[in-house]
Amino acid sequence: MDSVLFTNIRPHDLLVVDGRIADPSTRPENTVIVDGGGALALPAPVDAHIHPDKTTWGHTWLSRTPASTLRELIEGEVKARAGMTASVAERAGALMDSAVARGTRAWRAHVDVAPEYGLANVHGVREAAEARRHLLDVQIVAFPQLGLLTRPGTAELMERSLGEGADVIGGLDPLGIDGDLHGHLDVLFGLAERTGAPLDIHLHDGGEQGLAQVREIARRATGTRVTISHAFCLAEARELDDLLAESNVALTTCALGADPVLPVGPLTAAGVLLAAGSDGVRDPWTPFGDGDMIARAHLLAYRTDARTDEELAACYAVAAHGGAALLGLERVDLKAGDPADFVLVPAASLAEAVVDRPAPLLVVRGGAVIAREGRLLERSPR
Repeated sequence: MDSVLFTNIRPHDLLVVDGRIADPSTRPENTVIVDGGGALALPAPVDAHIHPDKTTWGHTWLSRTPASTLRELIEGEVKARAGMTASVAERAGALMDSAVARGTRAWRAHVDVAPEYGLANVHGVREAAEARRHLLDVQIVAFPQLGLLTRPGTAELMERSLGEGADVIGGLDPLGIDGDLHGHLDVLFGLAERTGAPLDIHLHDGGEQGLAQVREIARRATGTRVTISHAFCLAEARELDDLLAESNVALTTCALGADPVLPVGPLTAAGVLLAAGSDGVRDPWTPFGDGDMIARAHLLAYRTDARTDEELAACYAVAAHGGAALLGLERVDLKAGDPADFVLVPAASLAEAVVDRPAPLLVVRGGAVIAREGRLLERSPR
């Protein structure tokens, strides 16, 4: 029996037995003691929306070209990726290592699938994930970044991907990119019905066009696990909150730049599952991002004007509990029976940690210390 007692931490000491938090009164003999140095224990966060196949993390700096539309960003990315010399597995793996060292417990990774790429990106990210399966849980979304209906053969590749490393079927702006709401959704929900895979649909379209797509997705969602990512059109519109909650459609937000950000309080109060993610990290779209989900909770709090301790804590809950629920992981409340997946940070309170975004002093997965002071202790085999 493996037993570790993390002591001198707040809000209370944590006994871990066989990878789970245990009642401290049941402490076995020969328990290993780890001094937490007065740090605060927090549930490990989850990155529920990241694009690791596009990243340049750990490799040559990429200078980006101007782009003013979504289509220009997509076309510029195709050109930039053609010049990348490091493999997808190398680049994604480097970002995984950094994210784990900063406390991330799991990823939902959106990975491009298209006739131009085949399934190479899925294979590369899955290779990196398998090498780090003891450090990070990775769920892969087969994502039609270049279009679904407009790129014949993409739907067939997405279905094939489910047997070659992918777990979730992705979609992208049925109207804004494909120009066919019902045709796009027919393909996605047909795939979900045949395979049992969940759906995660990027929706950048704003205004009434975006809201119309949300209504149709929610109408079709019965019996299918559906997430809408970004959902910029919902940043100000509250009339669909109850519909989303009733249809069990989840949302993810990334608190990016000038993009609209989903409001934490109203959505969670309505019962909508809300998670957060990094989106792109130093890729052809953006020079920013670092895969640090404590820092992302900070950005979410800043962009939503969180001020009270409760509002700041709610933003961290989106990153930790919302992300875990979206990926189907067990919730960590630091109670007996919970998975021992947590971080120890130098902060007096959760609110302070969200504002200061400190690097974890320790990252703990299944009761084992895997990172210390922002550095991974056990690197995966290359």
